[in-house]
Amino acid sequence: MNQDIWNFIFIGGSFALYIWIAIKSRAATTKEYYVASGGVSPFANGMATAADWMSAATFISMAGIIAASGYDASRFLMGWTGGFVLLTTLIVPYLRKFNKFTVTDFLGDRFYSNVARAVGVICAIFICMTYIMGQMRGVGIVFSRLFEIEIWLGVIIGASIVFFYAGLGGMKGITYTQVAQYCVMVFAYTIPAIFISMLLTGNVIPQLGLIGDFTKGDADPVPLLSKLNTLNTELGFAQYTDGSLGKMDMFCITAALMCGTAGLPHVIVRFFTVKSVKAVRASACWTLLFIAVVYLTAPAIGAFARTNLISEVHNRSYAEAPDWFKNWEDRGLIAWVDKNGDGVMQHSAGAAFAGKPVYTAERVEDAPRAVTNELSDNTNEVFYDRDILVMANPEMAGLPMWVIALVMAGCVAAALSTAAGLLLVLSTSISHDLMKKIVSPNMSDATEVKCARGASFCFLVIAAYFGINPPAEFVAKTVAFAFGLAASSFFPTILMGIFSKRINREGAILGMVAGVGLTLGYIVYFQFIAQHKEYFFGISPEGIGFFGMLLNFAVANAVSAVTPAPPQEIVDMVENIRNPSDAGSATH
Repeated sequence: MNQDIWNFIFIGGSFALYIWIAIKSRAATTKEYYVASGGVSPFANGMATAADWMSAATFISMAGIIAASGYDASRFLMGWTGGFVLLTTLIVPYLRKFNKFTVTDFLGDRFYSNVARAVGVICAIFICMTYIMGQMRGVGIVFSRLFEIEIWLGVIIGASIVFFYAGLGGMKGITYTQVAQYCVMVFAYTIPAIFISMLLTGNVIPQLGLIGDFTKGDADPVPLLSKLNTLNTELGFAQYTDGSLGKMDMFCITAALMCGTAGLPHVIVRFFTVKSVKAVRASACWTLLFIAVVYLTAPAIGAFARTNLISEVHNRSYAEAPDWFKNWEDRGLIAWVDKNGDGVMQHSAGAAFAGKPVYTAERVEDAPRAVTNELSDNTNEVFYDRDILVMANPEMAGLPMWVIALVMAGCVAAALSTAAGLLLVLSTSISHDLMKKIVSPNMSDATEVKCARGASFCFLVIAAYFGINPPAEFVAKTVAFAFGLAASSFFPTILMGIFSKRINREGAILGMVAGVGLTLGYIVYFQFIAQHKEYFFGISPEGIGFFGMLLNFAVANAVSAVTPAPPQEIVDMVENIRNPSDAGSATH
């Protein structure tokens, strides 16, 4: 069988499974649609939460960024895993005891204000739309490579599939679909890593291969990371194990990712689907275990991909370029321009060219003058999209075709699982938090579910547009902005709502507005307006969410100190949420 047949078997089989689960788990009531009736087991919910959490940014981009930037990419590993610990210890047990459908439900009731609820809806839309754009882009890249179609068509196909099983099954369908998707993802991530580790280092365990010796070929064994440092420096890059980001920016990005993780509404809502607060804690333990399997493998995959890329591309004649290079080149995700006319691919430090070339190496002289000038700025002749390295890694290593197909299925599962969770939050923000709670309190359950499905369609159309025309170059970078928005809006407000009796509605509302306003304004200015990249105090847009969070805390406390205290029933509510006496019992 050829590669296309293997791809269709794995992708088609996984799609058939997802659709079958959606049909069998069709949601008939609002409780089934929003929280799967609150009856999911901790084990299943842990697996589903892990799938929801491990988005295209984790599966596709994180290892790609580790491959490209080495040490600097540790901010994602530290931020995302550390944030999940914050989420499971400081937030979800208390929100589950509150026993509502959504995060904005908590904000509206805790801060006794529909304005707070509406601000929460707006923040949820900003966060989830920013996040889902990255997922749609990831789906488009995978489908583009799989079916040799344009990225825009791949985005539309992925969006259609997500709408079918998320819109039909709601949280009930999404939960069990995500269990299946996690199984696909974990095998797709670990099996190629084991194969490549054995090929490069002789170790069957990828983590040991990362710290072991490079043994491929006839050369004397040398530590893999040392070899990678040598390869990098010979080509003009910084050492793989050194960082190039400023310490302040590194800290702020890591902190924003960590606090943003603890404020992501699509992850928080997953813990509303279990039966009790005790089940929340058990589910959190399972989730951390399932996530660790992938996160502990990512650094090894990144290092292996970097080694394979340099070995397969640099100083090789283009006429002898491997098939995988030309396959990805056909999709515009890898490219080469022969700047010195020697017919050899030179991969070295520096940007090869802005974007993907529309001219061949033989016709460089036909390029526009501005592009020709740009091409002469440095000696690097190779462009590659970082988001493809995980997908291309098995091909670079020469693994069997079924392994390549399995990786493709895992990439699709990662993007679709998170997109479905985000879509549910977006639709419930409109149907439940806005329409049901503010606009039309007498709305029936059937009408509410129809409204949710209509909102899902509208949001998917917008997400598909930005997936085709992304505002940032890489999937992970776009997603990082969503974490900054969550860190500056939901995380501090939820935390103060749980642990402070004095924070009132005025403080919460103005704190969220100030925090997300600073973060969003900074991102928009430096991504779309400013022509220069001289960030204030060296803080990049990916890290500004940390300062937005601090501003939220400061404004909320300052405003609450000079305005009336919350009513006594709100104080009693906070006391009840924080009381662990019934933590082991169901809270229906």
